[in-house]
Amino acid sequence: MDLKNFIKSLSIVHLLLLGVLVVITIWVIYKVNSFNSNTTIEGMLLYVVPLFAMVGYFGSQWIFKKMISSIQIESSLEDKLRKYKSALQLKYTLIEIPAFIGLFAYNNSGNALPLVISICLIAYLAVQRPNKGNIIKSVPLTSAEQAKIEKA
Repeated sequence: MDLKNFIKSLSIVHLLLLGVLVVITIWVIYKVNSFNSNTTIEGMLLYVVPLFAMVGYFGSQWIFKKMISSIQIESSLEDKLRKYKSALQLKYTLIEIPAFIGLFAYNNSGNALPLVISICLIAYLAVQRPNKGNIIKSVPLTSAEQAKIEKA
């Protein structure tokens, strides 16, 4: 497995997911073109969006840590990176879905709360960018594997 291509492919997937969310956010803001803070309009969505955002944020961290903790140090580097990739993609998905729900709620109601929550989730997703340091910090690696990743 070529480590440079592995990290590059993870970065491309991350950038695409982030880019789609940013483009949709800009489009929805342009389309709605108003903000309100009325809590009586579309009341159910205003309660569901923060709930989904919390579940997405905390759930993504919990599931990521749980999946990473199942990686055995004796496994091959390729197997470890494959499991890391799966955990990372699930983490991104659990952040992205509540952001889409918030954008949908803002599109339907014009209420700024779901939009702000979605923008916060998008910012959180942006800082989750994959890199060598995150792999070394997250995945249980031998010293030889760690050196191999640092060289890549």
